[in-house]
Amino acid sequence: METAAYRVTIKDMPADLRPRERLLRDGAGVLTDIELLAIILRTGTAAASAVQLAAAVLGRFGHLRGLVQASVEELSLLPGIGPAKAAQIKAALELGRRVAASSGAERPVIKSPEDVAGLVMEEMRHLDREHFRALLLNTRHQVIAQETISIGTLNSSAVHPRELFKNAVKRSAAALILVHNHPSGDPAPSREDLEITRRLQEAGRIIGIDVLDHVIIGDNTFVSLKAKGQI
Repeated sequence: METAAYRVTIKDMPADLRPRERLLRDGAGVLTDIELLAIILRTGTAAASAVQLAAAVLGRFGHLRGLVQASVEELSLLPGIGPAKAAQIKAALELGRRVAASSGAERPVIKSPEDVAGLVMEEMRHLDREHFRALLLNTRHQVIAQETISIGTLNSSAVHPRELFKNAVKRSAAALILVHNHPSGDPAPSREDLEITRRLQEAGRIIGIDVLDHVIIGDNTFVSLKAKGQI
């Protein structure tokens, strides 16, 4: 006679080994990525505990950066996740990103293209689609916000002036710097990059918000259109 497979749930684990109890007792810093993700997921499935489910999710995407890049739709397709748990994961990651972006440190000042690259390189060089962003600056060229304007395909992203300047006006930005990545790793500007930069600069002149530069991010390398004399 066949016997049912025995599945260890988190409740079956000794109390001092359960992720939530360990966090409450010792702090979040002692937990592994899998244990932290298990707490976010809260529950597992009929076939897997929350810890096993978290391990499967991280195994699928390889690392936390992979989760950051994954869409809600991609996460929802994983067995045992679905839209609700996918939303929990993305919400937690977004909170972490906002905490990092709003740290108590003084706002970064942009004095050169190298300052722009230093601010965004480590995140944007790994993105698998083109992300078009704007660094909004005050009159002292301090970064007051970093806005994602559009997310495109492997080799293009559509940008409309309305979307670019809407939040810039709302935040009273004095100027902005355009930034986008090339997933190929080669930051050489395309004809489309040059055309859209000129179009957005012209819209900025009309509105009264200067477009100071357009920095294209490659794989640990970048190109500044201003430094190249192309704007």
